[in-house]
Amino acid sequence: MKNLQLKARLATMNFLEFAVWGAYLISMGMFLGNHGLGNEVFWFYTVQGLVSIFMPALIGIVADRWIPAQITLSLCHFLAGGFMIATGAVAASQLAAGGTLEFGTIFTLYTLSVAFFMPTIGLSNSVAFNGLEKNGLSTVNDFPPIRTLGTVGFICAELFVNFVFIGGTAIQHSYTQFYVSGILSVMLAAYCLTLPSCPVNRQGGRSLVDALGLKAFTLFKRKDMAIFFIFSMLLGVSLQITNSYGSSFIYHFSKVPGFSEDWWAQNATFLISISQCAEALCILAIPFCLKRFGIKGVMLMAMFAWVLRFGFFGIGDTGSSVAFLILSCIVYGVAFDFFNVSGGLYVDLRTSRAQRSSAQGLFMLMTNGIGASLGTFIAGTCVVNRLVNAPGLDAVQQLDGWRESWFIFAGYALIVAVLFMFIFKEKKDDISRSKIEHSEDQPDNAI
Repeated sequence: MKNLQLKARLATMNFLEFAVWGAYLISMGMFLGNHGLGNEVFWFYTVQGLVSIFMPALIGIVADRWIPAQITLSLCHFLAGGFMIATGAVAASQLAAGGTLEFGTIFTLYTLSVAFFMPTIGLSNSVAFNGLEKNGLSTVNDFPPIRTLGTVGFICAELFVNFVFIGGTAIQHSYTQFYVSGILSVMLAAYCLTLPSCPVNRQGGRSLVDALGLKAFTLFKRKDMAIFFIFSMLLGVSLQITNSYGSSFIYHFSKVPGFSEDWWAQNATFLISISQCAEALCILAIPFCLKRFGIKGVMLMAMFAWVLRFGFFGIGDTGSSVAFLILSCIVYGVAFDFFNVSGGLYVDLRTSRAQRSSAQGLFMLMTNGIGASLGTFIAGTCVVNRLVNAPGLDAVQQLDGWRESWFIFAGYALIVAVLFMFIFKEKKDDISRSKIEHSEDQPDNAI
């Protein structure tokens, strides 16, 4: 019974952790674009990758050496929630005063919020692992179901902001989404103080070089690892594009003659939530696919899934072709999960035990840090702002711009996949099948 209660408490932590993120991540671009910041949407998503390059490492050192992880997690959520609530308050006052948003203050407050939120993803894992180990439970077997509740929390938050109306306006179209996220974050800050205490090592712990994974850059001396990490960055370019612009694209159909009354156009966040449902299900297929097709095969599935993710967006609509948008959301599960999990496994198998943690950090840095930041920035400045948000375009011309944008992204993903197919060589003799079979118990990296 004690262990069951612990699992329930850790599952609640994970549920709230990702509900905080799900309350705004998908719908924020739609809200900003509708209130004068369409050309700046990419900055709000780019900065998540930028702060992820260094903030998790810095906060991780604090948790390792000085402040127990559960308290550090609480402090981070309290600060993140406070800044997010302030973001909502400033947005509300600006809209009340002039009807449009001003970039500077909102972006600054939002950046401070995500700077403290992004480290909490790793900290929540540390708190969960510590609690399980202290009670004699297996992190390999007992953590995945706990982590799955995080994905459920993200989906529930998406559905809440999509279907709940305040003052006649859906939360997904309102600054209220920032309030929802901030309040959940403050609630979680209080809850974290009740979680099992984590140890600190005041005499040691990771150095900044270790925490940032900088030592792992020596792996670039090996051709196979250099190729892998470069392709990790190139694929990471795709990671945040649909989170940044997917809901804005779907909602745009409500402004186009012939689609304005479509139910799907009015419920963009709900449609995108299918992507997270697909993540939760696709993780179950990874062990079979790894054993059947090998690591390179699974990575290629992920890369070609990105081609379909973007391509289906390009040919779909919220009317008779809505099936293509739904298919895009379904293949997202393969696109996101298959590379994250198989890529992490490849790093584990191809590095020494001494380098393993820093190598995993480098993998995340190349994909979710450098790759995602570059991808969102380039997608916003070079593609969407030129093809969709250019002055003088009517709604139909903007829709054409959206379609062209998705096909450009699909073309990029296709080039990366084809290059990977011919350049990356999997050394099958070095890969233990027993390890791959064991990977079915590994925790997932899904949202």
